[in-house]
Amino acid sequence: MKTNEGTIDRALRIIAGLALIGLTATGTLPVWGYIGIVPLLTGIIGICPAYSIFGMNTCPMKK
Repeated sequence: MKTNEGTIDRALRIIAGLALIGLTATGTLPVWGYIGIVPLLTGIIGICPAYSIFGMNTCPMKK
């Protein structure tokens, strides 16, 4: 699969995922906060299945 996430998109996903997981681990959020694993993993690998389904791409085009 091709990367379909840009650098800023990936960074924001990783930050959001880590924040959700961290807040859940400290007891601030309930167990549903572990859903942060999804943005964390998609940010790490650079591929978002939803972007593929809807034909979106935030990755800059290479010339």
